[in-house]
Amino acid sequence: MRLNRRSLLAAAALLAVLGAPDAVRAADDPAVAPIQRLYAKFEEALKNGAGDLKSRLAIVGDTLAETFDTPAMVRTAVGPKWKSFKPEQQDALTETFGKYFVTLYANRLSQAAGGKFEVKPQSETRGPNRVVSTRVSNKDGDESDVDYVVNANNQVQDVLLNGNVSEVASMRASFADPLKGGAEGLLKFMRERTDGMLAAKVSPRE
Repeated sequence: MRLNRRSLLAAAALLAVLGAPDAVRAADDPAVAPIQRLYAKFEEALKNGAGDLKSRLAIVGDTLAETFDTPAMVRTAVGPKWKSFKPEQQDALTETFGKYFVTLYANRLSQAAGGKFEVKPQSETRGPNRVVSTRVSNKDGDESDVDYVVNANNQVQDVLLNGNVSEVASMRASFADPLKGGAEGLLKFMRERTDGMLAAKVSPRE
C-alpha cells in the first residue's frame, strides 16, 4: 500500500513536470503577447474614464502602430487598384492610413470605458496565420468576441468581430467610393475622417 502511494505521488510529480512546458509555451505565445500589451495600454488609457481622444492617442498610439501591420492592411483594403498607383502614391496612402487607423481605434476605445478586456492565453492556427481570441465588454456588461489575425511577424493584419465581421473587408467597402477618385480621392477621405475625429468635441460625462 505504501508503495502504491509513493508510485502515485511520483506519477503526479512527473505529470506536473511534463505539463510545465505546455503552460510556459501558452504563457509565452508570441502571437498572444502583442495583444496582451495592447490591451494593457487600453486599460491604462481608460483607467480614469474615457477622457478625450488626444489623451487616449498619447497612451495607445505607439502601441497600436506597432501591433498592427498597417502597410499590409491598406494594400488589402484598397484591393487590385493598389498596383496601379505610383510608388509615391502608395507611400502616401500607407502613411495616411496608419494615422487614420490608429485614430479610428483610439476613438472607438471610448466605448469600452468601464469594461473589461480578456485574452485567451493561447492562439490557434488558421492557415499561415495565428488567431488570438479575446472578449471585450463595456460598462453595461455587453460582450463582444474580438479575434485578431496575427501574421508570421506577430503583427495583426485583420480583426474579426464576433468571428466573422472583418475589419479590413469593412474598410474595403468604405473605401470603394473614395477610390473612384483614385489615390487622391482615398487620401482626401482618410485625412478628412482623421481630422474630423480629432476635432470632435468631448461629450460631457454622465
